[in-house]
Amino acid sequence: MSNPTPDELHAQAAKAAEAAYAPYSGYRVGAVVVAADGRRFTGVNVENVAYGSTICAEGNAISSAVAAGARRLTTVAVAGLNGGECYPCGNCRQLMREFGVETVVVQGADGEALACRLEDLLPHAFGPEVLGGD
Repeated sequence: MSNPTPDELHAQAAKAAEAAYAPYSGYRVGAVVVAADGRRFTGVNVENVAYGSTICAEGNAISSAVAAGARRLTTVAVAGLNGGECYPCGNCRQLMREFGVETVVVQGADGEALACRLEDLLPHAFGPEVLGGD
């Protein structure tokens, strides 16, 4: 399986965003996660009237990957249908760190796909090695 380009992943995330459930904010987001073995998993944001219960698209996609047995993830792409920038929240960045994500494809101000290193988006991250784990 070939490595997907940032543009391909961004397009797949944008397609996923069409199924997002965002009746309160209208801010529909999709994500795609690439596992180390090349499998891809999508997710969408799922809002709740109690905003704290909302599930982010990235967390949804990562959860799907983990449920399917993936433990090493390489790339996460995120796209919003409202135009403009779309970056993962801090919680999702930390979740990405947990599973070894190295590249995050975000949506730039003009809606373009931008590949970033997770360590640039989450400097000085808290990881398993801090607790003596792998």
